Amino acid sequence: MKQSKSVTQKVDDFLESFMNVPHDTATLIRELSGIFLLFIIAVIAWRIARRILHKVLPKMARRTNTMLDDIFFTKRVINSIAHLVPAIMIDIFAPQFFQHYQKLLPFIIVITDIFIVVIIAEIIICFIKSLREHLEMNPKFKDKPIASLSQLARTFITIIAVILIISITINESPVALLTGLGAMAAVIMLAFKDSILGFVGSIQLSLNDMVRVGDWVTLPKYGADGNVLEINLTTVKVQNFDKTITTIPTYSFISDSFKNWRGMENSDGRRIKRAININVSSVKFCTHELLEKLEQVHLISAYITEKKVEIEQYNSEHKKNSLTINGRALTNIGLFRKYLELYLAKNHNINHEMTCMVRQLPPTETGIPIEVYAFCNNKEWVAYEGIMSDIFDHIMACVPLFDLEVFQNPTGTDFINFTKQIK
Repeated sequence: MKQSKSVTQKVDDFLESFMNVPHDTATLIRELSGIFLLFIIAVIAWRIARRILHKVLPKMARRTNTMLDDIFFTKRVINSIAHLVPAIMIDIFAPQFFQHYQKLLPFIIVITDIFIVVIIAEIIICFIKSLREHLEMNPKFKDKPIASLSQLARTFITIIAVILIISITINESPVALLTGLGAMAAVIMLAFKDSILGFVGSIQLSLNDMVRVGDWVTLPKYGADGNVLEINLTTVKVQNFDKTITTIPTYSFISDSFKNWRGMENSDGRRIKRAININVSSVKFCTHELLEKLEQVHLISAYITEKKVEIEQYNSEHKKNSLTINGRALTNIGLFRKYLELYLAKNHNINHEMTCMVRQLPPTETGIPIEVYAFCNNKEWVAYEGIMSDIFDHIMACVPLFDLEVFQNPTGTDFINFTKQIK
């Protein structure tokens, strides 16, 4: 019984008998044709897989209620999955087609395995990018460092892919490769110091919720004062209020001090903390004439009347003599502070549920500071500055009414007037 010929033998017989090709040449032609056929089949399989995947996977994703598959099966991810089909085919059938090329076969297998690792890494990275784009469009995650976490995940995947590629190339286990890399840790840390510090800083910023995209931050060291545009693995971009952009190393937010205004923006008011300096020489006890003048001020008239009765009763009971210093008396600076308290209490731009007071600070070489400490209920920058300016415009305008003077260093005009008085 005759043994049937194999396909390779039939191809050799055809080339030798019908085309008069020598045996060695026929074998070479057959093997090269097989290799070419393998690559043709791989290309056809890639095109078919790409067409099918683009038609089938999006339809399947739309039928489900979850958003995860819609994010995963994007055009970029499907194209990457389609690249896996020819690579897997070549990896499976290469030993049959390259069986007579023992020196070339290991090279083909290594190249194919590396290609598969790269494609799998590309699929995961494309998925991470698609997930990032989806989360950035979601208002719930608008203030989260999505870009930084995405970059961190992509870096991690890239490192794993590089380790696998090196292990495939040198035909060693990834574990053995990592053990060998341990000896190079010092060199790696030195070469990638900024990336490692940025990596650590990015994790701490995310876990501790120290900075979010959109936060108003101030870093005097870097001249940054504005809103956070982007948080990456190694840098944070801040758009200053003059529309310039400052790029700051991520780790600087951990190693250096900075101010985040998020607490103020989330609170019920924006703080007003400003003082005017009163000339010490203008402070005095109130005279009868001054009290009569101030009683005409509606905000403070009732308070003055009540205090006058209280003081007169106290002085008469304790039989104080005519010197004001021996008994109780009102001072112009005390009435001024009280007036400001009543003025702020009536001001509808002040949040009265938060701290609101007028206090006298320790005297300095520039006078006695009278500080307004309150919270404006309008936190918008332009409106806040306008409200605070209006309050202090009124304060400075009413200072002379209390026979007080605002301290001011002598100017050229003061010296000229003094010279004229001497003459």
